Amino acid sequence: MLNKIVAAASALTLLALPSASLAEDVDPSNWPAVVEAAKGQEVYFNAWGGAPNINAYIAWVGEQVQDKYGVTLNHVKLDDTANAVNRVVTEKAAGRNEGGSVDLIWINGENFASMKRQGLLIDDNWSEKLPNYQFADIEGKPTLTYDFTVPVDGQESPWGMAQLTFYYDSAWLETPPKNLEDLAQWVEENPGRFTYAAPPNFIGTTFLKQVLYGVVEDQSILRQPAEDADFDTVTAPLWGYLDRLKPNLWRKGEVYASDTTQLKNLLADGEIGIAMTFNPGEASSAIKQQELPDSVRSFVLDYGSMGNSHFVTIPYNANAKAGAMVVADFLLSAEAQARKADENIWGDPTVLNINALPAEGKALFDALERGPATLAADQFGATLLEPDASWAVKLEEEWAKRYVRSN
Repeated sequence: MLNKIVAAASALTLLALPSASLAEDVDPSNWPAVVEAAKGQEVYFNAWGGAPNINAYIAWVGEQVQDKYGVTLNHVKLDDTANAVNRVVTEKAAGRNEGGSVDLIWINGENFASMKRQGLLIDDNWSEKLPNYQFADIEGKPTLTYDFTVPVDGQESPWGMAQLTFYYDSAWLETPPKNLEDLAQWVEENPGRFTYAAPPNFIGTTFLKQVLYGVVEDQSILRQPAEDADFDTVTAPLWGYLDRLKPNLWRKGEVYASDTTQLKNLLADGEIGIAMTFNPGEASSAIKQQELPDSVRSFVLDYGSMGNSHFVTIPYNANAKAGAMVVADFLLSAEAQARKADENIWGDPTVLNINALPAEGKALFDALERGPATLAADQFGATLLEPDASWAVKLEEEWAKRYVRSN
């Protein structure tokens, strides 16, 4: 009877502990032990599943980590990263502090901020202890340490870079718009040929922030929490601009694209004349895969374009923490990063400092070629850093109130 009472008391004590202390004893500082613990584990990688080439890349990663480390990678295909976050929230509420169903998440922005705020992540600076983290370009790419102004603090591992890029078919559009006014005039002169993805899809929300940066009087206010600003006053020019576009959007703005894949397909089918992506190499990759004509080219607006990094992270209650760390480290390897940067595969820019790599790793990047629709580094202009994560939430809510038809 005494043993049962002690066991019950121990269980209650365990439930009362903070989430970080519940992490299994996996220390990436002892990497051989992590690799050994990872053998035979199944890692459930929750990642966006909306692009065939990205899905194929993740499948390749699965083959590599199986062969190299004995880790089985299962791609849980998401249409919204928030679904994975909500699953972890639900499990924590139910007291499932171990053996969770989510081992690794492709994440950034408000989703990372939300998980960090709620104590849903491993809290031991794990990512900076990964062997391949030493090659991350922390100095040259400051967004690797701040995710939408939220300090990363080693709670997510960098995976790729992103910058909002527009693309068009130069066979019929000789000169693309240079600024927001040019874009609005072009939309008015070409009704039905432009749209954007419906927020909260990431490219749709990014377009809102891109426009907001272009019309706001003081850009620095966006680096502060939205609740500290007069949201209605700050965003009024944004809604005015979108209202101006709406009557001449594709399908008169009654419906919007779902994601970057649909935007690409609409351009390929000639339904729209300008599309957008967060991957500067996507258009060239699509040309090589014969998804877009070889006359497609890219552009950015003259005041810069939204840019950030994307990451992978491990929930506090992940069932396969060691396996997840092994996968995260492989994603940081020169082999995986160079393949991801290959426009024949994905075209996602690397997070690595290429010049710091050993000769064999640098050679992998030196062999890559930039496609015809990929802008050179000096053509991007200024990188507009992400606003505080709270802005995305409020922008998405307000956009839905204004532009989503009620049934």
